[in-house]
This record gives sequence, structure tokens and C-alpha cells, in this order.
Amino acid sequence: MTTEDQNQEGADSSAPSGSNGSAPEPRPLPRLLQRLRDEIRPQMVQEFNYTSVMQVPRLDKVVLNIGMGEALVNARAMEAATGDLTAITGQKPVITLAKKSIAGFKIREGQPIGVSVTLRNNRMYEFMDRLLNSSLPRIRDFQGVPRDSFDGRGNYSLGIREQVIFPEIDYNNIDRIRGLQIAIVTSARNDQEGFRLLEHLGMPFARTRDSLAG
Repeated sequence: MTTEDQNQEGADSSAPSGSNGSAPEPRPLPRLLQRLRDEIRPQMVQEFNYTSVMQVPRLDKVVLNIGMGEALVNARAMEAATGDLTAITGQKPVITLAKKSIAGFKIREGQPIGVSVTLRNNRMYEFMDRLLNSSLPRIRDFQGVPRDSFDGRGNYSLGIREQVIFPEIDYNNIDRIRGLQIAIVTSARNDQEGFRLLEHLGMPFARTRDSLAG
């Protein structure tokens, strides 16, 4: 494993040591990360003519966000959304605050307006594995995710209309249906590289007319 791999994709080094004082056994690599190293990197080196595997794009972080305009009229909404994101990601969200006052929306500077989670390293790959293989296929009449939601720098944004597509959410225990935004940040230099990275990882992009004709 390279030093860069250890820094960017390594297991959580904060795990407690064993009861006998010995070093803990390392956690197994997430399945998606193992596939990236063993299968996807060699394919992308060949596809883009990279001179080193270090040039192959990787996932840097995944950010999940729920906007909470309803919190202005529902005091318990923030707590409920926090619980949803915690269940989905296994990590406690932070509350995002308004940077400025907007009179038209009755928003004051410093007012809580959302909750957000940033995932990195193993937890990020574990979430992506669940998203691609368990959650997105649960969307009713799913036809694939948009292909044009890149930002020009290889990063991808995905809107989810209902948090109940995640198996971790118990439909009977939620107060209401909420949408969320998922930002997938990569080290790709452009959208083409970012697209191919996510496609290799299993992102189910909607098929184009050309692919349907083929």
C-alpha cells in the first residue's frame, strides 16, 4: 500500500487497542475500496493512458445535507433530520447556520437552517457501497441518475427526494418525508474522469438515446 493510500483511504486509526495491550487487528478494507484498487485503477490507467496509478482519480469525500427551512415553524424538525442522517451515515451531523439574514424567507443570520455530514476514508466507501447497491435500487420506477450533474471539476451532486430509500430508515418511525442532497467530491481533473470513476464504481447513470439504440 502506498503512503498516499494510507493517508487518503486507510482504516480508522482511532480504533481502541486490544484488551491485552496488543495492537488491534486492522479493519478489513471496504469492498468498494478493494475493488477500486484491484480492478478499477488498472482499467482507468489503460483507458486514460496515465503514467502512474497515482494519477487515477479517487473519492475525496461525500457530503450529505438536509435543508431545514421547516425548522422555522417546526421546532422538532431539526432533531428528526439529525436522527435520519445519523442512521443513514453512522456519523452525527453538524448543524449548518445561515450566513446572512434574508427577510423574504424570514431567515436571520446565525439561525439553524440545515444539517450536514461529511464522510471520508472507509466510512465514505462503505456508505457509497450501500447507496449504489441497496438504496438507489429502492427508488420507485428508477431509470438511473442524471449524467449532467457534474460541476466541471469531476464532482457530482445527487438529489434524493425521500430519505426512506435508505434501509436504515424505519418508515414507521419518521415524522415526515424529507429530501437530501449528496455531493460526491473526487480528485478527478475534469468531468470525463469523474464520470468514468463513478461509472466504474457502479453509479447507475441514466442511459442515453444512443446507448438505448445500441
